[in-house]
Amino acid sequence: MDKFKEKMALVRGELDAKLAKAEAAEMEVKRLTDENTAREDEITSLRAKVQYTEDKIVECEGRIEDAKSGLDAGESAKVTGEGLSRKISLLEVELEQVERNLTEANEKLREMDTKADLFERKSQQLEAENSSSESKVDELVIQYNTAKADLEATYMGIQDL
Repeated sequence: MDKFKEKMALVRGELDAKLAKAEAAEMEVKRLTDENTAREDEITSLRAKVQYTEDKIVECEGRIEDAKSGLDAGESAKVTGEGLSRKISLLEVELEQVERNLTEANEKLREMDTKADLFERKSQQLEAENSSSESKVDELVIQYNTAKADLEATYMGIQDL
C-alpha cells in the first residue's frame, strides 16, 4: 500500500501540477483573450480614426480646390477690378466733360431766357404801339371820312352854285 499511496501521491502531484498548469493556461488564455479584445477595440478605434482622417483629407482636398478656385476667381476679380477701375476713370472724365457741356448749356439757356424776356417785352410794347396806332388810324380814317364828306358837301355846294 505504500506503493499505492506513493503512486497516488505521485498521481496527485502530477494532477496538481497538471491542474496548476491548466489553470495557468486558462489564465493565459483569459489574458490573451482580454488582450485580443483590447487589441480589436484598438483596431476598431484606429479604423475609425483612419476613416475620420480620410474624411478630413477629402474635406481638406475640397478646401484646397475651393481655395484654388477662389484664388483663380480672386485673380479674375482683380483683373476685372482693374478693368472696372479704368472704365470708372474714363467715365469720370466723360462725366466732367458732360458737366462742362451742361454748365455751358445752362448759361446759354439763361441768356436765351433773358433774350426771350426782352423780346416778349418788346413784343408787348410793339403790340401796345400797334394798338395805339390802330386807334389813331381809326380816328384819322374817321376824320378823313368826315373831312371827305365835308369836302364833297362843299364841292357839291360849289357845283350847285
